[in-house]
Amino acid sequence: MKKIIIVTVILLISTITYSQKPRARDLGVPFDGTPGKLNAITDVKGVEVGHSTIISGSGKNVIGKGPVRTGVTAIFPRGKKFNPVYANWYSLNGNGEMTGTTWITESGFLETPIMITNTNSVGVVRDAVLKWYVDTNWYQGEDWWYTYPVVAETYDGFLNDIYGFHVKEKHVLEAINNAKTGRVEEGNVGGGTGMMCLGFKGGIGTSSRMVTVQDTTYTLGALVQSNFGAKRNLNIAGVHVGRELKDTLNYVFNAPPQTRRQEGDGSIIVIIATDAPLLPHQLKRIAHRVTIGMGVVGGRGSNGSGDIYLAFSTANETAFNRDKNTRVETLSNDRITPLFEATSQAVEEAIINAMVAAETMEGINGNTAHALPHDLLVEILKKYKKIK
Repeated sequence: MKKIIIVTVILLISTITYSQKPRARDLGVPFDGTPGKLNAITDVKGVEVGHSTIISGSGKNVIGKGPVRTGVTAIFPRGKKFNPVYANWYSLNGNGEMTGTTWITESGFLETPIMITNTNSVGVVRDAVLKWYVDTNWYQGEDWWYTYPVVAETYDGFLNDIYGFHVKEKHVLEAINNAKTGRVEEGNVGGGTGMMCLGFKGGIGTSSRMVTVQDTTYTLGALVQSNFGAKRNLNIAGVHVGRELKDTLNYVFNAPPQTRRQEGDGSIIVIIATDAPLLPHQLKRIAHRVTIGMGVVGGRGSNGSGDIYLAFSTANETAFNRDKNTRVETLSNDRITPLFEATSQAVEEAIINAMVAAETMEGINGNTAHALPHDLLVEILKKYKKIK
């Protein structure tokens, strides 16, 4: 009887350990700034994140049948209720798409959840979200409304049967229904399932920072769908890790689609959330600073890259009103710099978290993106005295 009990406990521990993917800090990777409790975008109160992950098939690509390596990610700024937030966006290089941004700039408000998927599924995700608004009375009984769902994308066609259009309405609803506060799954999940980054497997990553301004502590969080960059530029903790690993675990393209893709092409979607009281023009400034965090890890905004960022603030809950004037609070521009720094720090760590969490994935035609090797990463950082 004792032996049976011991084995059961060991198996249980093994299962728990396996289900909790390591993050960059678990490996000892050093970062600047103070993270929130979860070190995730959901450290910002009210923010919910959910995924729908679609993985099936192997071998030769048969359009419409697979293999499939894709999905959908949903982000709700204030949970599943209509309560618009101040927002704005920025694009470093525009070889990509995020729908609904024109009205965000014009109105200053984000009125909808943010959805992220693959390049060819933007339309179906947009339509499914619009239908969901109708089915759930998103606009709370208003008899006249218009909306522009926010849907962003990166290209997963080197691992996924992207022209098979495998994302359906049910997957959009699954991502929405899965959205919750708390820990955020990272790596090969949701919209990030088939993505590659800086020479290795990429995907979804997140991080957060706590910032104190004049005795008030604010939270800022980042979520990335990371699918960009050349291996030679990969930089972690100030070390040119990509150069050290230049001959290690390179991408395998047995039969890639016909393409003009050059090394370094790809895209990244970054969502920044904060509870600091910022107005739309200030959130534009926050979105600009995403570029710094991306650059620190090796992003260069290549011609073939869609680098699109959106920032929103959950403060000023009563700011949106179609019928009367409202009063809002705003942080002084002279006090905003710590949030700029927090943005670049959180983005840097979120990208590395995505790579650390991602696992080696074989996709269409045996094309393979290898996971960032944890043991070699630690060895390199020790070599350069970044960790002990």
